[in-house]
Amino acid sequence: MTPELRSRFDALLTKAVAALPKAIGDVIEEVPLIVDDRPDAELLAQLIRDGLVDPISIDGEDDLPLGLHSGVAITEQSVLDSAVLPPQIHLFREAIVEFAGGWDQPDADEEIYEEIRITLLHEIGHHFGLDEDDLDSLGYA
Repeated sequence: MTPELRSRFDALLTKAVAALPKAIGDVIEEVPLIVDDRPDAELLAQLIRDGLVDPISIDGEDDLPLGLHSGVAITEQSVLDSAVLPPQIHLFREAIVEFAGGWDQPDADEEIYEEIRITLLHEIGHHFGLDEDDLDSLGYA
């Protein structure tokens, strides 16, 4: 992704975060939001080990995750989890842009913004303990 497209994506992400309701926006302040072009090799290997990415198709963008919530959901946290790493939310620019239809479509910014918004809410949902079926029923899958 070029620096210009990265900046364009990040401006859309900033807009999406600013549009979140205050209570949800407060979560973003407590949970690091990490934005990368794509998962690095170590994270990708972990996703393959965890069965979240099919190793046969990792050369294509279609099977890369759009986002990821790592760590323990707040509904599962315990005071006994002192040795557990804090949760993080990851968003992956290239996969989101590809899934939304790319930069070349006439309404690219609107489509990519909407996919950023949905992916962000999806990962925040995981932070609150929602599973894939819950998120699907809410329209965030």
